[in-house]
Amino acid sequence: MDIRTTLSTRSFWFAAGATLICAVLGSELAQLPYLNLVGALVLALLLGMLCQLSPRTIAVSRDGIGFISNKFLRLGIILLGFKLNLIQLAQAGVKTIALAAVVVTGMVLLTYNLSRKLGVDRELAILTATGTSICGAAAVMGVSPQIKVSPDKAERQRENEVLAVAIVAILGTVFTLIEIGLKPLLHLTAVQFGVMTGGSLHEIAHAVAAGSAGGPVSLDTAIITKLSRVLLLAPAALIIGWWYQKQTTTTTTAEHTKLPIPWFMAGFLLTSILGTWLPLSTATLAGLVKLAYVFLGMAMAALGMSVNFRVIFQRGGNAFLAATLSSVVLMTGVTIASKLFF
Repeated sequence: MDIRTTLSTRSFWFAAGATLICAVLGSELAQLPYLNLVGALVLALLLGMLCQLSPRTIAVSRDGIGFISNKFLRLGIILLGFKLNLIQLAQAGVKTIALAAVVVTGMVLLTYNLSRKLGVDRELAILTATGTSICGAAAVMGVSPQIKVSPDKAERQRENEVLAVAIVAILGTVFTLIEIGLKPLLHLTAVQFGVMTGGSLHEIAHAVAAGSAGGPVSLDTAIITKLSRVLLLAPAALIIGWWYQKQTTTTTTAEHTKLPIPWFMAGFLLTSILGTWLPLSTATLAGLVKLAYVFLGMAMAALGMSVNFRVIFQRGGNAFLAATLSSVVLMTGVTIASKLFF
């Protein structure tokens, strides 16, 4: 084994150990009051950022960080499919699934176009739109591999990922508190409040936190409504990847004609099917989903270890404004829909 291989192996295990600690610690911290609004993935990202206080640690593990943020992300999303029970989603009815489709389609288009009008670059606008519209950090990280950028733009793409995750985390937490505060004023039934929270909030953790404020019926409805949006992550990633290649003028003609199929999203759908129809115990499914969040947390921590803070603060304002405006529209629209149709 030559010195290069030795250093690469050392880098991987060093990065794996550091990101695993961040992921596990983030998962544990997410069980605490108030921090549960932030969520395990965002906490892992923040812990990864804190690791930058030790530059030597980051320098030693840089190659491993790149591997984990790429490969472990895909593995985590594949395992996340076990969280989706397709029978329960079907039982939720056509109205819930139709609402999810309208929310995802409408909000991706609205957030993207608002962002572009405000001068946000295309890649960041796409990631912010998907995170706001589908399922927060997991959507950002799921769609990002579909946005093929040249090697010289790889660092900027990582910055875009962190920015988009930060935006949906902050806004999701703020709107969770807003919706809980509005609950007594809106006079919604338990089902209607669950539809409102699950249909409008960004992260699964946000929907759970807000939905639980309306009782068990509201919580169950919020989770099902939210998971209906999560189910659309795979087709959204496929469509966005295809659209992005069509819009990008710097790629070659051959690259334009090649349909960008996100194979890890096929794995996500496969595990959804397996989790629905295989006779797996509740404990087994819960363990697989927890393992998914560990892998995703490691990928988020690795992302946090490579972020450029100065650039993020310079570029984040307009994207945050666009996502805020679209989140207001989302909450208002879903509240009206819950009143009219549920």
